[in-house]
Amino acid sequence: KGAPRFAAIYVGNGANMFDWTPPTEGVGFEFSPTLKPLEPFRDRTLVFSGLDNFPATDQGDSGGQHPRAAPAFMSCVHPKQTEGADVRAGTTIDQMIAERICRESKLSSLEVAVDRNDVAGACDHGYACAYMNSMSWKTPTMPLPAETNPRFVFERLFGDTGSTERGVREMRLRQQSSILDSVTDKIAALRREIGAQDQIKVEQYTEAIRDVERRIQKAEEQSDRDIPVVEQPVGIPGTFEEHCRLMFDLLTLAYQTDLTRVSTFMFGKEVSGRSFPEIGVPGGHHGYSHHQNDPENLAMLAKVNTHHISQFAYFLDKMKNTMDGDASLLDKSAVIWGSAMGDPNLHNHRRCPLILMGKANGALEGNMHLRAPQGTPMANVFVSLMQAIGHDDMERFGDSTGEFPLTFPKGRLSLSE
Repeated sequence: KGAPRFAAIYVGNGANMFDWTPPTEGVGFEFSPTLKPLEPFRDRTLVFSGLDNFPATDQGDSGGQHPRAAPAFMSCVHPKQTEGADVRAGTTIDQMIAERICRESKLSSLEVAVDRNDVAGACDHGYACAYMNSMSWKTPTMPLPAETNPRFVFERLFGDTGSTERGVREMRLRQQSSILDSVTDKIAALRREIGAQDQIKVEQYTEAIRDVERRIQKAEEQSDRDIPVVEQPVGIPGTFEEHCRLMFDLLTLAYQTDLTRVSTFMFGKEVSGRSFPEIGVPGGHHGYSHHQNDPENLAMLAKVNTHHISQFAYFLDKMKNTMDGDASLLDKSAVIWGSAMGDPNLHNHRRCPLILMGKANGALEGNMHLRAPQGTPMANVFVSLMQAIGHDDMERFGDSTGEFPLTFPKGRLSLSE
């Protein structure tokens, strides 16, 4: 069957946990109002509640509850407080998976977002904007910025072809190949004229060219696949829903064509002030997240959370209805949705929302809500997830204290029994 694909979706500003948390536990649980859009995928849904992301908490830092959340979500490592280029967090699980299963892919991973990320320098409480803009970290010092423009995502997948039509793609590949041939010839001539120190720099450059050549070779192999004809997007759509769904279309296409097997989607950046007048939410998301337990603010935050989940359900439906051999893409994937912030009114990184979707080639069960004992690190779930999808060498991760079983004990209907 091969290794399952992996996707992660992150939502900033926490959630209205009163409406988000399912009222019952165990197998056959009752969906909460916020999670209702996921009910058609009940048999592929595993909801966790009560998990903590302690590394995102204040540990002697001056503020920074928001900028620490996204990088800590999938690394479970406390990010270093700095406004400079010396950022440090931890390698995230998506990149650990990509290192194992995407070595032969055209793209090792694909990172997308819907909120602007073109601000650099310091963003919040002495933290560099790299922390706010990146949920995916290739190494502890290398954040991977997310692309917000669907046009550029398309170009990264298929080149600047204007279409996925086979003839157009093949022509583009021939052009890229000829350019690389000419550069390689010039490098060979240059090497005969330079000293030892410059030889090292040229070797690094040559390695980069070899990587591009390898990816072009993979793309040539992909050109034989039966890919749906899709026209290149013209830019960023006008509404949040259109933007999200276009990104999800591209992610599904990337999986369908096997151009990558790992992706991340920052659905909402921390401190995002986006409003949603189309669903009756006139004010900013971040403002409502500081709800002060006001019923009107909580209702508005729940509307935003449910709207996000509805877009997520669109992606799941696309994956469910896209076949990959004998099963759907959703059944061949593990998809996580969550946040490293729980109650945003408290800037709380405890009792954070986390959902695991898909069958991961039969490795995962669904139709369950698992409530974690108090103080359980979110990292424990990630340890068990990695083991479940074939990465048996994962024994510890971040601040993990052990494993967290991804199934219900036999003969029990709820954790409260």
